[in-house]
Amino acid sequence: MRAVWNGTTIAQSDETIVVEGNHYFPPEAVKGEYLKDSFTQSTCPWKGRASYYNIEVDGNTNPDAAWYYPNPNDAAMQIKGYVAFWRGVEVLPD
Repeated sequence: MRAVWNGTTIAQSDETIVVEGNHYFPPEAVKGEYLKDSFTQSTCPWKGRASYYNIEVDGNTNPDAAWYYPNPNDAAMQIKGYVAFWRGVEVLPD
């Protein structure tokens, strides 16, 4: 799978984990140079507290377009640190 925004591949992996229809990419598959920390957080009743990244490509910013669970609840431990995308980021078969 590939995550693409603004014509740039942000993440690429054959080993994503699909949870609730979202592909979570392993941390090593994500190009960190495009991710900037966001102060946004949200809570899922079964996964726990999510943190967000802004995506920045070629001077354009897509706020809070990626999220991850740094310390998920036990039920979601398999996605700890994995990154998922939304807000116009296309997740496509590779």
